[in-house]
Amino acid sequence: MTDREALGSIGADEQNRRDVLTPGNRFLGRVVACDGYHAVIAAQAPNGETTLTELWSVGRLVSISVGQNRVVALVASMQSATKAWDERDANLFHIDVELMGEVHAEPDGREVFSAGITRYPYIGAIAHRIRHADLRRIYDGNAGDSCAIGELTQDETIEATIHVPSMLSKHFAVLGSTGVGKSSAISLLLRKAVEADPKLRVLILDPHNEFAAAFPDMAVTVDPDTLELPFWLMRLDEFAEVIFRGRPAIPEEYDVLRETIPEAKRAFRGGMEGGLLRRQIDRAGLTADTPVPYRMTDLLAQIDERIGRLEGRAEKPALRTLKSRLLAALDDPRYRFMFTTGAVDDSFQEILAKIFRLPGEGRPITAFQLAGIPGEVVNAVASVLCRMAFDIGLWSEGAAHILVLCEEAHRYVPADAALGFLPTRQAIARIAKEGRKYGVSLGIVTQRPSELDPTILSQCSTVFAMRLSNLRDQEIIRSAIPTASSSTTTFLSAIGNGEAIAFGEAVPVPMRMRFTRLPQNRLPRPHQHAEEGWVGTSKPLDLGVIVARMRAVSGPDISAFQQRYEATERQQATAPGILDHIEGQTEAYEPYAPAMLPGMPQSPSDNLFANPQLDRFNSLRRQILSGDIDGEPQRDAGLRRPPGGFSRKP
Repeated sequence: MTDREALGSIGADEQNRRDVLTPGNRFLGRVVACDGYHAVIAAQAPNGETTLTELWSVGRLVSISVGQNRVVALVASMQSATKAWDERDANLFHIDVELMGEVHAEPDGREVFSAGITRYPYIGAIAHRIRHADLRRIYDGNAGDSCAIGELTQDETIEATIHVPSMLSKHFAVLGSTGVGKSSAISLLLRKAVEADPKLRVLILDPHNEFAAAFPDMAVTVDPDTLELPFWLMRLDEFAEVIFRGRPAIPEEYDVLRETIPEAKRAFRGGMEGGLLRRQIDRAGLTADTPVPYRMTDLLAQIDERIGRLEGRAEKPALRTLKSRLLAALDDPRYRFMFTTGAVDDSFQEILAKIFRLPGEGRPITAFQLAGIPGEVVNAVASVLCRMAFDIGLWSEGAAHILVLCEEAHRYVPADAALGFLPTRQAIARIAKEGRKYGVSLGIVTQRPSELDPTILSQCSTVFAMRLSNLRDQEIIRSAIPTASSSTTTFLSAIGNGEAIAFGEAVPVPMRMRFTRLPQNRLPRPHQHAEEGWVGTSKPLDLGVIVARMRAVSGPDISAFQQRYEATERQQATAPGILDHIEGQTEAYEPYAPAMLPGMPQSPSDNLFANPQLDRFNSLRRQILSGDIDGEPQRDAGLRRPPGGFSRKP
């Protein structure tokens, strides 16, 4: 059947709704096969023309008329029926589509879109281009909590909207290769989420220190210089991760910590101010995991007491080793944020208010910069933050809404259970499984989904899949997200920067969309970087500061010294003589005193190779050998001239 014959079989009402058969009309073909989730449409291109074929494209939506309903289908693939193309005759081609839902009329006459299908297409059902109004119905953001994050790739006049509560309550993930725009997309999503939920507080685990620049008006930055995370906030396994520098804990030393930390807390309890806290501790008891202050001196005293006992000789080597580990951690300047002078104050409430922005004071986002924290401590810090976020949601009974965003999430919850830090994995998994009950949400960002724990990814009900060229990563997405159609993930390797395939609870059907471009001053960036290369800034390069930061110490300000040194070097380089006197120079950099250098002059008038001590010695030697000591009295018996004078033996 040709296209014109097929058009003649359409009813009068349908024909009135459609244009006549001209290039660019809505009629495309007819259904020739169908099952529960996909259909095959046959169409013709008369006389070798490509007018109709241009209307098909993988990833686009089409409509199939079934009575008064219109079934919405996604184009998955297409091919010519004969595997060839005739320039002068009609060409038959087949299009595989996946059924996504239908547009139907409500009793009140309104047409709405639903993901379910009440009537499936029959053989011969007409397929046509989807109406612009139907596209709007499908991606309509008429819900009060929906917001626009971009536009559809198929029709840029239609906004791409998401339902923010669905995205937050059941978690979300942003997946994509390096450089496709994940960080920019995250910045946009966070701004939209905060606008939709003013109570939301966002904690960003930022391993690249790039999100502070994206939220200059909404975020506070916590870096190693301003971080205060006392050691007593850590559970025993987290504290052991720090003390043993990321290596497995020695069982004997771990048992000593389990026994001595509660004793140190009891020793400090008597000096605490405030009887309420003391009574709460007395009633609840103390363990190594109880987040109450204690002093490291009390802990070391407990270990010293055990070392001094007569019994228990076998455990003394382990005690001494543990004491050395504790002292090494105390002396390490990189751990200053844990062992500050005020670390033993009961500042739990102030720490929670600062990190989780409670109440917030107009800045609901915390960019927690992890780049400067030692690698062996990062996992413990992430564990503490995620655990405290869940506890806040749990014990506030839903009064606080918290979103924990994990950038490079495969570092914290890797697919290999033998890798990573178990407490961090458990804390993030608890948020993923139970957080929605207490108002705690999880955002996962990674460039390697195949290296991420699939259980965590499967808990994310909304996924923004950006360009992924790795086939294994695409397969992980296809298997972890049950609602993802196979055709949705087949073209993930071909979408452009800033584009994504969004599917899940926050969107009615999978949609290919392009994120709204943020202004330059709201883009995340760790450094000033452009496509041409690194953009220079007016800030001078100071190697002294770099070395001090690499050594993790706060050294003195040596900038004035460096300026004097560089000025002296320039003056000496332009002077006629390296050691000539410089007129008017009051401060000259001299690495060594001239007298310390053999053969160097004492003054500008001296000979360049003069040495007073050597000259005096040679003069005395000549006088002794000649027998004339210039009339000086010979008091030294060693210098008296024997009869006949001094003579050399042959």
